[in-house]
Formats: sequence, C-alpha cells, structure tokens
Amino acid sequence: MMDPVIRSKDRYVGPWTQAQFVRKRRNRWTSPEEMFESFASRPPFDAWDRSALRDYCQYGLLPDGEDYGADYILACPPEIEASIYEASPAVESNIYPEIATIAIPVHVVRSGRFQDPANVMGSSPTAPDLAASFAQGTDICLPEHSHFIPMESPELAAQLIVEADALL
Repeated sequence: MMDPVIRSKDRYVGPWTQAQFVRKRRNRWTSPEEMFESFASRPPFDAWDRSALRDYCQYGLLPDGEDYGADYILACPPEIEASIYEASPAVESNIYPEIATIAIPVHVVRSGRFQDPANVMGSSPTAPDLAASFAQGTDICLPEHSHFIPMESPELAAQLIVEADALL
C-alpha cells in the first residue's frame, strides 16, 4: 500500500468540511500540454517525475465533446473528488474492523510528512501506526516524500513492489 488514505482510528468522526478547494479546482484545458504547463511549477506537482506528470495530464483528461479542437475536462470531476475527500473520515468509512481480518502480509509504504491541515496535498493521511493494525504488517516510512510517492519516484515505487513481491 503506497501512502493509503487510512487515517488513525480516532480520526473517523464525521465528514471533512474543508473540501471547497477541490470543488474550485480548474476543470477545463485546451490540451493536456496546457495542463502540464499549468501544473509543472506548482506544488505538489512540481515534485513529480516529469514523465508521471505528463501521463497524469495525458490520461487524466477526457475530450469534452467530439469536435476537433474540443476542450478537455478532468476525468474525475471536482465535485466527485470533493465528495471522496468529504466522506473519507466519516464514521462509516472506518475500515479497521476489516483490517483486523487480513491474514496475508501487508507492506505499508508511507510518507513521513504527517497530516497537515495547512498542506493537505503535500502531507500524508496515513496513520503512522497503520502497519501494526495488520496481522502481518510492515512499515516503510519515506520522510523525503509526500503522499504522491509513485508520482515523485516511479522507479522507487516499482522497486518496493518488486521487493515486497519477492517476500511473498
């Protein structure tokens, strides 16, 4: 699991009410290249591997219409993404009872940048003790990375997956 959005047990208390910034997110570009140019120098995207950011811009957009030269829109509309953020800390989103039933090895790779309300996109929502909740959990903390580990270091993410697979 790469920095999963599984919070500390005590954080499942109700909906998150700070998702307005997601709803206001720009949803339209003239091209994937325009999106890339817009994001390349802005956090958290400025820390992403350039090829990962290009893929995100290329495949995270859909043509808005069938006309040649049509604009592009986000494949996940801001309203849908905001609803995901809002529901993630809800009481009914707490998956710890299910985690307790998992008997296979689970490797939790997480950012060392802990949840920071001032920097939601750059910090980690993962409970620091999450791996201990699994019967066979291991923890790897990467303090130099944000929540976007695979996008910042695709080679490292692939290496960690290969290493975890070798342990099975």
